[in-house]
Amino acid sequence: MSKLSRLLTALAAIALLGAFAWPLWSIGLVAPQYPEGLGMKIRLTTVQGASEHDLTNINELNHYIGMKVIDPDAIPELKYMPWVVAALSALGLLVAASGRRTLLVGWVALLVTGSAAGLADFWRWTYDYGHDIDIEHAIIKIPGTFYQPPIFGVKQILNFTATSWPALGG
Repeated sequence: MSKLSRLLTALAAIALLGAFAWPLWSIGLVAPQYPEGLGMKIRLTTVQGASEHDLTNINELNHYIGMKVIDPDAIPELKYMPWVVAALSALGLLVAASGRRTLLVGWVALLVTGSAAGLADFWRWTYDYGHDIDIEHAIIKIPGTFYQPPIFGVKQILNFTATSWPALGG
């Protein structure tokens, strides 16, 4: 590897640590009754509202349609993801220090594979939350309606416009 490749690899490994400082993903909801919007920030170790009461309000709205509570403590990935990101960053620094191109190719492949697996797992969680509806206890019952937000982009869900995009840490 050239000096430039080693430097860029080290910078990429250090950039991964930004996931500890900034949210990975942002989900927003706007509706006529919430023109200012509600939002969630998905961080490496937790899920929180974009504003102080947003997550509570989203959970209350979800209760009306029979969705599960979004509880960060019930998401096991949030417990081990910091270790995964730290290990990937450390491994990247070791690859940069070694200067071996084959290790760089392996590290990049690991990053790509891990990112794809993370997005697939995120999709699985949004699918579960949006489709596993307790219709018997729902206050508002609309049979056959599902409430899965998009992974990327904008989607209309009843009277809410849902948006989902990577955030700075992602």
